[in-house]
Amino acid sequence: MSQPVRSDLRRSSGRGRKDDVIQIRTTAETKAILGRAATLRGQKLSEFMLESARRRAEETILDQRVFFLDAKDHEKFVAMLDNPTMPTKEMRARMRRKPPWER
Repeated sequence: MSQPVRSDLRRSSGRGRKDDVIQIRTTAETKAILGRAATLRGQKLSEFMLESARRRAEETILDQRVFFLDAKDHEKFVAMLDNPTMPTKEMRARMRRKPPWER
């Protein structure tokens, strides 16, 4: 399920004809905070709000990890979770390595 969502999100860049409208009511305080943040990023308020909302929407969609198993596969899956295999020497060595972003 997640693969089609990812490809859809990559394909749809948000550019193109903008003919749909989103209306939002808010407090003056919230509008002021959003306006200040937009100014700090050099964006119009509507650009900032749309970019922020879209980024959050994509994160929410991509964060969903749903999969379905039939009864037999579910039992196997639960058994593997309940009785994990012991890590091999190679696995332990990999876990001790510094990740690439820390080198």
